[in-house]
Amino acid sequence: MSRAALLVLADGRFPAGGHAHSGGAEAAVKAGRITSAADLEDFCRGRVHTAGLVAAALAAAAALGADPRELDAAADARTPSPALRAAARRLGRQLMRAARATWPSGELDLVARHFPKGAHQPVVLGLAARSAGLGPEDAAYCAAYESVGGPATATVRLLSLDPFEATGVLARLAPELDRVVDTAVAAARRVAAEGTDALPAASGPLLETGAEWHAGWPVRLFAS
Repeated sequence: MSRAALLVLADGRFPAGGHAHSGGAEAAVKAGRITSAADLEDFCRGRVHTAGLVAAALAAAAALGADPRELDAAADARTPSPALRAAARRLGRQLMRAARATWPSGELDLVARHFPKGAHQPVVLGLAARSAGLGPEDAAYCAAYESVGGPATATVRLLSLDPFEATGVLARLAPELDRVVDTAVAAARRVAAEGTDALPAASGPLLETGAEWHAGWPVRLFAS
């Protein structure tokens, strides 16, 4: 296992397309739910325990070798919003392109052929981690951190928030990310015996409804 590979995968410069997505932050800012660093912290805390937990478990299960087709179906079932499902597949397609160029593998090639329009991003993230020689904890950490790192970066742009404050939010949330990853990996390890029903299905209704509202805007800064 190369922890340097984890740094490459988690690097914001990795060309996986995440910079174009706010993780629901743009809709939350517009609705007045994020106006400060304190609001951002509350938003990110809710997001990591819902969407972040689900994504981390899916990524960990993929890294452990669970069937990506079953995981993709599980991701669909846990994403009620059509706009979020479409965004997850666009991100998955872009991540797949980057992963195949960086860590070529027959497994990635097979999944890319099966999902020409993209599998869900957390599933591809787990497969990319597996191809890079990383483990389920690494994949889960990438997914959990992305679930809050993206909104924090987006809010700096959307509100002209002090980037030092946004980084402070992420640092304060680190212990909670650790707990989310532990829960996600434990669930992922049960998939072999129990199937994808073992994976968490935490819900963030405001993220789902906000995504549908955001998708209808004629002008927006972020894709989702």
